[in-house]
Amino acid sequence: MNSIRAIQKLNKRELEEGINPEASWHTDYRDTAFIYIGGLPFELSEGDVITVFSQYGEPVWMRLARDKETGKSKGFGWLKYEDQRSCDLAVDNLGGATLMDRVLKVDHTRYKPKDDEDMRDNTMGELDADDGNDSDGGRRKRRRTESESDSDDDRPLLPEEIELEKAMRDLDEEDPMKESLVKRLQEKAEHAVKKYKKSKRREKERDHKHHRHHRSSKRDGSRDRHGERRRIKHHDSEDEDRHRRREHKSRRDDSDDERHHKSPRRHRGGSSDREEARDKERSRRDRDRRDRSRERRRYSSDEEDYRRSRSKRSPRS
Repeated sequence: MNSIRAIQKLNKRELEEGINPEASWHTDYRDTAFIYIGGLPFELSEGDVITVFSQYGEPVWMRLARDKETGKSKGFGWLKYEDQRSCDLAVDNLGGATLMDRVLKVDHTRYKPKDDEDMRDNTMGELDADDGNDSDGGRRKRRRTESESDSDDDRPLLPEEIELEKAMRDLDEEDPMKESLVKRLQEKAEHAVKKYKKSKRREKERDHKHHRHHRSSKRDGSRDRHGERRRIKHHDSEDEDRHRRREHKSRRDDSDDERHHKSPRRHRGGSSDREEARDKERSRRDRDRRDRSRERRRYSSDEEDYRRSRSKRSPRS
């Protein structure tokens, strides 16, 4: 009761002093559209409270405190308006009002919902459990409803609808055939609207499928290009390793051959210059022959590896 008198005293002083609404005490609660309601008769339901408070704005959410065991009302609750300015009107006009021999206490509040509390609009009755879930069916239903409403607002008038409006405007009120003619034109217009919506829905589905197919094919194409690039790089590294091992082996064979075919060093006094020259010439020819054969083998293997890599890099037919 003291809080009710304090609010009434504040409102009276603002009226007497002519305080600007921007400087009113209500501006401290511009960030919340909730009000606290106390002193409610225990017989009232949520719908009754909404009916009383809807004269100052559009309620979008209501919670009446009830006993967990019996389910009876505790006489207080919270209400949220669509427009915050409606809270100022409800606090000023219904605070201290008498309802069924009980004095109402109405004040601003910053309501903090619980983690699992549903804050959707419940002023039109009980909410279905499936309306707010995240299942695909619920989303599909909402998308269909929104698309249909958008198409109703954006679509042009069909010829059948224009004909119906013209008939309703031009036909004489005393014409006995007016009712049957209008009814027939209405059925014709409804059928045309259904047909138009069906065609638009099919067109959207076709565009959606085409877009999804294009996106998936683009993603697959990029994946193939990246995979082909990785395979080519891996094949090139294998070729380099194979070529490096082959060169190392050839150097090792050359050193072994030179050690094996090198003529033993003779004493300077026991060998003639002609024999030393003949041995050197023979070893040089053998070395040249081995180098030529090794170069031929290397060239043939490199050419074969190059052809193999080119065949793997070529695009598939």
